Amino acid sequence: MLTLDHLIVSTPDLEVGAQEISDALGVPLEDGGKHSGFSTRSRLLSLGPDTYLEVIAIDPAGKTPRRPRWFGLDRFEGPTRLTNWVVRVDDLSNLMSMGAAGRGTPVASSRDGMRWTMVVPDDGELALEGIAPALMEWRGDKHPCHILPDHGVRLTALRLSHPQVNQSYLPDDDRVETVKGAYGITATFLTASGVVTL
Repeated sequence: MLTLDHLIVSTPDLEVGAQEISDALGVPLEDGGKHSGFSTRSRLLSLGPDTYLEVIAIDPAGKTPRRPRWFGLDRFEGPTRLTNWVVRVDDLSNLMSMGAAGRGTPVASSRDGMRWTMVVPDDGELALEGIAPALMEWRGDKHPCHILPDHGVRLTALRLSHPQVNQSYLPDDDRVETVKGAYGITATFLTASGVVTL
């Protein structure tokens, strides 16, 4: 089973980027901690019981990682923006054994009692300029949505556009739409102040 897990907003400066997203959506973001294996850090926002948003940046105080950082952060530049999305699967090992998980290496990570494995491309760049989702499997029963405060923001649409877009690894989710065309990734949210698109 494929399920939309979370959205990735990349930023060159976490404090600035998180404030920009907080201002846009009208709610505070929570500390997402550090990912020591990739020298990144993040802020999180619940989008309901099983989906969240993650603003992520390189940790300037972290050590240079042994491999390229996930989500292409080593080459990220420009303004804070939605760049990627993540789909969780029930059995990542099975997908890997069938060669069905795309290019990349499964990387195990953990933080604050949460454990997960994500397929990370060897160059850090997800296919189709990030239109193809990252695949992950949560280990155990802890998930960020179980501990994040719910401020009522809800994802209503995730629109993915690319000349080579396809239906691979799309969750059965009415919010996710693919369009064959120029590159683009946008997410629309319902907030207390109305509809917001990033």
